[in-house]
Amino acid sequence: MFALSLVSLMVPSSCLQNAPAAAQQGPARPASTQSVTVVVSDLVSTQSTVKLYFYNAASSFLKRGQYVFSRFVKPGGKREISLPVDLPKGEWAVVITQDTNNNDKLDKNFLGIPTEPYAFSNNVRPTVAPPKFHDCKFMVNDPGKVVSIVLKK
Repeated sequence: MFALSLVSLMVPSSCLQNAPAAAQQGPARPASTQSVTVVVSDLVSTQSTVKLYFYNAASSFLKRGQYVFSRFVKPGGKREISLPVDLPKGEWAVVITQDTNNNDKLDKNFLGIPTEPYAFSNNVRPTVAPPKFHDCKFMVNDPGKVVSIVLKK
């Protein structure tokens, strides 16, 4: 149980509350960017919003409201989404949740363990503690990068 309760620390619930579907939040990105496609597969619901949170620093990773920007996408009847984004060169990590009951928050059980699907870039599957930025990061060097992530149910 202790190991599972740490999972609740991985995705800041404040990031997931009161966010409109298909919204983008965060500061504008620099003009010097590269195209990256984030592919999220194995969606639990074909209708529920998929929320992606982008981080570019270990010091802010998984901290409340400190993602660089977010995107919310409706899957439109599909079990996989493909989201093109422009990212500045460097290290990035993505945290993903799916709001299966469409209540604009990440639901948790009485122990604080998420009851809705989540995932991290590099398909990191934490066991005892939240993942580190180093484990989830990927490099953006050239255009055309594809980041494939399988949603954990």
